[in-house]
Amino acid sequence: MAFKKGFTQVYTGDGKGKTTAALGLALRAAGAGLNVYIAQFIKSGDYSEIKALACLADRITVEQFGLGRFIKAKPSTADVAAAQKGLQAIRAALTSGKYQVVIMEEGNVAAMCGLFPIDEILAVMSLKPDHVELVITGRGADARVIDRADLVTEMQAVKHYYQAGVTARTGIEK
Repeated sequence: MAFKKGFTQVYTGDGKGKTTAALGLALRAAGAGLNVYIAQFIKSGDYSEIKALACLADRITVEQFGLGRFIKAKPSTADVAAAQKGLQAIRAALTSGKYQVVIMEEGNVAAMCGLFPIDEILAVMSLKPDHVELVITGRGADARVIDRADLVTEMQAVKHYYQAGVTARTGIEK
């Protein structure tokens, strides 16, 4: 199965749900027999979604290119190098013919933090074949990315809370 026309989607905003929406799309795509590639640009480690997606490893490939730390200042050369590997992997996934859905998880944040210039995301968008769906997540999407995308969803924080011992993302106790 392949898309006649794959779109570029952007999930951005200060609210929860950007990664969750992308993972939901990946799950639905895998259920429809499509192959999905996910590059995580900020995260590193054995997150709950990694554990869950392992059951679908025949349809969903996840690679992490983050070094597992929040970047508050100028990123280190190791952070930049890891992000460059992620960009190479995204380009390869888009052009391989193997994947029908390609997700740049926290791609907007990676650009915003200086891991790579926004022009890299725009170049990836230009590289996208017609039959591939490209999803870019993360707060702070650049206006040029938003303008070039086919579908943009902005998650808005209406009511968020944090309770000790409960993850802010899911409300699930640790």
